[in-house]
Amino acid sequence: MMKVLVTGVKGQLGYDVVNELTKRSIEAVGVDIQDMDITDAASVEKVIGEAAPDAVIHCAAYTAVDAAEDNVELCRRVNADGTQNIANVCKKLDCRMIYISTDYVFDGEGTRAWEPDDERHPLNIYGQTKYEGELAVQNTLKKYFIVRISWVFGVNGKNFIKTMLRLGRENGAVKVVDDQIGSPTYTYDLARLLVDMIESDRYGAYHATNEGICSWYEFAKEIFRAAGMDNVSVTPVKSEEFPV
Repeated sequence: MMKVLVTGVKGQLGYDVVNELTKRSIEAVGVDIQDMDITDAASVEKVIGEAAPDAVIHCAAYTAVDAAEDNVELCRRVNADGTQNIANVCKKLDCRMIYISTDYVFDGEGTRAWEPDDERHPLNIYGQTKYEGELAVQNTLKKYFIVRISWVFGVNGKNFIKTMLRLGRENGAVKVVDDQIGSPTYTYDLARLLVDMIESDRYGAYHATNEGICSWYEFAKEIFRAAGMDNVSVTPVKSEEFPV
């Protein structure tokens, strides 16, 4: 029977991935920072080595995009060095690896949807460190999937939907940027795709989102509509007006 180790099991994606693996009768080993500090090479080697998985789905990351600008060293240790530590062990054990990356590896200036082979030009520290994680994986392994995701939301962990609902209840009004466009993606759907991938050998770089695009402002409007909170006032603002 296949065995898959999942990092970041307490986050929204890792949580859904473990549930999906279990549903398919695939042995899942879920770890989080309390079980394995990915920035500690010895810890990574010990935990993954003892689990001896056939594959690793690496969901753990430093994801606080704005805070990353003030915590460059920590962000790089987690997203770049931590990913390198995992890739090194996967190479040693000859097991396949999925690395969860982000649309932030691109510069956000395009007028069309990004393609997996487009040139990567990160605009911020978070994107740069995730790009460095991609390089670590592709330069270390042959059996890898790089999966870039965007605007994820799920039942477990923090996300935009939960933040909007909380702010709507507390304040009755929110300001949301309307000049950033993306594809909101449900982690339950993403988890099913990732497990399909890990059972295959179609290695390479992929983009994985749900269908459709919208701005954060449009997304917020739909969240309040679906929640029956039409009384919440949603004001569109430009990114430069928005306080970080």
